[in-house]
Amino acid sequence: MDINLGTVIECLLAGYRRYYNVTRFDGGYNPPPEEFKGICEADKLTPPDLPEDVSFNALCEYYEKAEGYFLFHRNELWTTHQEEFIFLFSVPALTMTAFEACRDYACEEGMKLAHIGPGHMYTYISPVIVCSTAEPEAVKALEKCRIYKSFKFSFHGWMDFHTACFETSKQKLYFNHSGLCMKKNLEKVLGLR
Repeated sequence: MDINLGTVIECLLAGYRRYYNVTRFDGGYNPPPEEFKGICEADKLTPPDLPEDVSFNALCEYYEKAEGYFLFHRNELWTTHQEEFIFLFSVPALTMTAFEACRDYACEEGMKLAHIGPGHMYTYISPVIVCSTAEPEAVKALEKCRIYKSFKFSFHGWMDFHTACFETSKQKLYFNHSGLCMKKNLEKVLGLR
């Protein structure tokens, strides 16, 4: 049973809106800016140079800050911040060229959005690709994709690259090793459990 790509995109975005700032780039509904609380970096993105059948649908941003202090807030002992950027793409057929274009765009733009420096703990950059069909070599490349960077010997945190793909014709999810942490949530949102 093949599901419409647009239906899957809307389902994913409905699930992400609970915890992420979502900015649409495909002409879909974008909530007014006053609904957002916190940081929103989507306006810093450069327009993607993707193959014509690949669509960049949305950027989902998540930010979290933790801090420790002694008695009063001004007596700060430590602070950390974590962030995640989910780049949502759709493509009728996932080919090696399409996967490489999505991977490269998400990695390059995600690093531009990251707030690396003192107090930074981690940044997750996660391209999520929705496709009707996927070529086996593209799936293999997605599953073997490993991009990891540490900053100042991890004193300024690290970046980990999570990849995920949903093939609608087979109702199947694919992940790289780092992206397996998204499996439970995506199965729940897509109704695969």
